[in-house]
Amino acid sequence: MVDLIRIGSLAKTASTSLLNLSEERVNKVLLDVANLIRENAEFLKERNKIDMSVAEKSGRSASFLDRLLLSDKVIESIAEGIEQVAELFSPLDKTTYQYNNDFQGISITQKTVPFGVIGIIYEARPNVTADAFALCFKTKNAVVLKGGSDAINSNIAMVSVIRQGLIKNGVDENAVTVIEDTSRETTLEFMKLKKYVDLLIPRGSASLIKSAVENSTIPIIETGSGNCHVYVDKFADVDKAAEVIFNAKTQRYSVCNACESLVIHADILEKALPKIALKLSEKQVELRLDERAYKVLKSGVPATEQDFYTEYGDAIISVKTVDSIDEAIAHINEHSTHHSEAIITEDKNRAEKFLNEIDSSSVYHNASTRFTDGFVFGFGAEIGISTQKLHARGPMGLNALVTTKFLVTGNGAVRK
Repeated sequence: MVDLIRIGSLAKTASTSLLNLSEERVNKVLLDVANLIRENAEFLKERNKIDMSVAEKSGRSASFLDRLLLSDKVIESIAEGIEQVAELFSPLDKTTYQYNNDFQGISITQKTVPFGVIGIIYEARPNVTADAFALCFKTKNAVVLKGGSDAINSNIAMVSVIRQGLIKNGVDENAVTVIEDTSRETTLEFMKLKKYVDLLIPRGSASLIKSAVENSTIPIIETGSGNCHVYVDKFADVDKAAEVIFNAKTQRYSVCNACESLVIHADILEKALPKIALKLSEKQVELRLDERAYKVLKSGVPATEQDFYTEYGDAIISVKTVDSIDEAIAHINEHSTHHSEAIITEDKNRAEKFLNEIDSSSVYHNASTRFTDGFVFGFGAEIGISTQKLHARGPMGLNALVTTKFLVTGNGAVRK
C-alpha cells in the first residue's frame, strides 16, 4: 500500500514553500506547464491509449469514453485552460475586514490566504488533473490527486509533465502529487489524512460523493452529481422549450449539468410533449414517462419513482406531469441533487417565483442548464460545482480555494 503519510507530509512542506512565490513567478510556472503539455501531447496520448483500451474492452459507455479521451483537441483545451488561469487575478492577500481597536491598542486585519493542502478525489476525467493543479497552484495550495483506476495511466503521465514545469522553475515538485494506488482501501485512508490535508473535494458519481461525506475526517466540499431539471410551465413557448431541452439533454450526456428530468405542466402537456419528444428523437433519447405523459405519447418507457431521482449520464430522460408551479417546485426540490434547474415560461412573475423557491446552486429562466460551468461564469476554470451551502456554492473558481485569517498588530498590547 502507498505511504500516504509521506505523501501528505511532503505536500504540507511544499504548501509552505509556495507562500513565498510571487504572483509573477506563479504565472510563469503555469505558462511553462501549459507549453510542456503541448510539447508532450504524443506522450500523453500514448499513455491515455492504455486507459482507453482497457475501458473499451470492459464495455464502457460512449459517454464514459468521451470523458476519458485525451485527443489533440482536449490536450490543447487543457493547455489553454491553464493559460487562462494564469491571466486571472489572484484572490490571495485581499483585505476582507479592517478594524482598529484603539481601546485595546491593536489593529486587526482579515486577509485571504491559501488553505494549504487540497485533496481531490475524482473519476475518469484526466482533464481534472491539469485543471485542479492550475487552480490550486494559482492560489498557492499544494494538491494531492486521487484519480480512479480507469484513468490512472493518463493521470500519472499528466502529473509527470506538470512536475517538469515545477522543477524547471525551482519549485517543490510535491506541490502536485498523484496517488498511484487506486484501491478503495487507499481512498478511504486518504479521506482520513486530516493532519496533512486541509480540504477535500470529491468529484464524480453520487456514490463517490456519498462515500466522502460518510467517511472523510477532512472537511469537504460536496460537489455535483447532477439530477438537473427543466420545468415547462403552462405559459411556455413550446418551440423555445424544445430547443432548450434538446441542448440541455443532448449536447453532452456525461456532464453533471445535463438535464436528466423533464417536468411539464398538465395544461401544456398535450401541446408541448410531442414536440419535445420529436426533437429528442433526433438523438434517440429514451423517455421514461409518468402515467399521464405516457397516455399522450403512447410510446416510451413507463417511469418508476427511482427514475425521478436518477442521474443517467446517458440518452435517457424522465418526464413528470404536474398540475401547478408549486407542485413542480416541490417535486424538483425533493428529487434534485440541488445542482442546476430551469424554468421555461413567458410569465416573468412565475419565473421569479421559480428562481426564488428552487433550492439549487444555479437556477435558470429560459436557458439551458448546460451553462453551469466555471468558464462560462467568468471564473476561467473550475475545481468543481458545489451543491452544498457552506463556504462555496455552484461553480467553484479561485475564490473558493482560499480561506481567511486575522492579522493582529500592537505595540506591547495587553488585554485590558
